[in-house]
Amino acid sequence: MRPQFQPEQAKVIAGAFDAANVDYLFIGKSGAILLGFPAVTQDVDIFPARSVENGTRIVRALRNVGFKVTPELEEAIVRGKDFVQIKSGPFDVDLVFAPDGIANFAEAKARSINVEGFRVANLRDIIASKRASGREKDLIDLPLLERFRQEYERLHTPPLRSAGDIANKKAQAG
Repeated sequence: MRPQFQPEQAKVIAGAFDAANVDYLFIGKSGAILLGFPAVTQDVDIFPARSVENGTRIVRALRNVGFKVTPELEEAIVRGKDFVQIKSGPFDVDLVFAPDGIANFAEAKARSINVEGFRVANLRDIIASKRASGREKDLIDLPLLERFRQEYERLHTPPLRSAGDIANKKAQAG
């Protein structure tokens, strides 16, 4: 049985990725947990920028913290395969180079939040991605995530905005 996600795992990844200059965001339920969402998950979800250079830095960082990166896994990471599941280290990591519901990394990064040294995708983007995935386990989480988002936004101003929010506002104005 693999360990459940713990913030200490996020510290390990963030430290290794920052030291290697990896361009990334925490996303998914682990990202929401870093923002204070009271839940559990099995892995660290990372949304990295897709480039050969960034992929090479990811491989180096993972190896530095004890992940076994096979040539096949290295190739998938370096080319930025849409979804790469890694179970060959001290804990599980999912690299999501193309999360559902998020147009591109640069826009998501511009909306991201830095909380206690963690670069986390905007909660609205996390929710949009879970909604767009259509997976039953993600759809089950949506009502709780939406309630958490409302409380988070009440306590943190200005309100968070996703790509969908921005596009809808532009469409209404245009």
